[in-house]
Order: sequence, then structure tokens, then C-alpha cells
Amino acid sequence: MVNLAIFSTKDAGLLSHIKIVLVETTHPGNIGAVARAMKNMTMTNLWLVAPKVFPSAEATARASGADDVLAAATVCQSLQEAIADCQLVIGASARCRTISWPEMTPRECARLCAVSGSYPSVAIVFGRENSGLKNHELDLCHYLLRIPCNAEYSSLNIAAAVQVVCYELFVAAGVQESIPVGDKGECPLATMAQMESFYAHLYEALTDIGFMHPDKSKSIMRRLRRIYNRSRLDTKELDILRGILRMSQDNQKSK
Repeated sequence: MVNLAIFSTKDAGLLSHIKIVLVETTHPGNIGAVARAMKNMTMTNLWLVAPKVFPSAEATARASGADDVLAAATVCQSLQEAIADCQLVIGASARCRTISWPEMTPRECARLCAVSGSYPSVAIVFGRENSGLKNHELDLCHYLLRIPCNAEYSSLNIAAAVQVVCYELFVAAGVQESIPVGDKGECPLATMAQMESFYAHLYEALTDIGFMHPDKSKSIMRRLRRIYNRSRLDTKELDILRGILRMSQDNQKSK
């Protein structure tokens, strides 16, 4: 077994106990794409069983910044070696088998193994690009994972398959990534009193510009209320609308 880590990767927290295992990957670019898919979902525990070419500049290029996942990847020569310390092994395959195997979807897989309490070490195994897992490799797995997709075209690129599974794990683990960009939550939602004041102002402004007619004003205001109530305006948005109304009234008076 050769560990190619040249520095410690950041602990992936709730998902660090889950290995993504690739068996005999032919194209190094796919290894890089898998590393990228994993890092998107805060996963870093990558194992490679007898890859045809690794390390590789093509893998690094396709990783697009997930170089740390590649650097920490563990390379071994057999699937048995990769899963030796695991309590739960799940094999991913699109092919049906003559002898049926306990099956699960990515979502069911995530519910079972996203939290490390029951299974301290989990392996999710992906086979070769052209042929997937062999029967004797599936024999080492507790479950067969199949991704629901178009029955007439069920072939997924290995990185796409890993992305689907890692996303479900990410969601099931409840990983929260704070995004420091944007103004979400900075402005409180407008109160009912503020909204009623706005509706009175809106009615006044629409009357001033001649839009309102006595016989239709009630139905128009009801529809306008429905529009703005759906929007759930915050106080800053309400201030902007009130400013537009004031300007329209001022322009009307100056004519």
C-alpha cells in the first residue's frame, strides 16, 4: 500500500469516515474529476485500486483545485486491501446481476451511512469505466447501489456517479457551509403595519396618476395585495417602493 499524501488534508468532519474507492480506473482525468466532485461535497477520503495511470498531470488538471484530495489519495493493489477496515461496503453498478443483490438508491445509501455512529468506516466502491464491478468484487459488498436514471441510457460517467452519491451524503449529513456573500437576513421582513401603510400609500399614488377608478379600485387593490404578499417584502425593499411612489407623486404634482 502506498499513501501519496504529501500534507494533511482538512478533516471532512461528518463524512470523513466514508471512503470513495475507485477500482482499476483507466483514464487519469476521471480520477481528477472524482476528486473535484468529492471536494465539492466536503469529502476527501479517496482510495484507488490499481489505477492504470496515477499520479498524472491530467488528473491534477481535471481536479480543478482539488489537488489536496489527489495528494492524500491512498493507492493499493486490491479491493480487499482498500476495504479491510470497513464495517460497511457498498458497490455502485448500473448493471443488473443474474443473482440479485440487496439494492439501494444513493439517498437510501446516504441515510444508512452518512452519520458515523453505526459504521465507523464505510466504503463506497465504483468499478471500471467500461465494465463496472466484476461479480467477485460485488461479492465483497453488502449492498448494490444503483442510481435511478433513464432506462434507455443508463451509462453515467464515473465522476457524475460519484457526484450524485456524494451530494446525497452531504445533504444527509446536514453539512452547513456558510456563504459570506450577499445580504440574506440583514433586513427584517416588513411588519403588517408597515405593509398596510404601504398599501395606503400605493392606493393614494395610483389615484393621483389617474390609474384608479372607483368601480374597480377594490379588485385592483386586492390583486396588488396578492402580488406583494407573495413577495414577502423586507424593510429595505419596502423603502425602495415607497420612494418610487413618492417620486411619482412629486412628478405628477409638478405637471
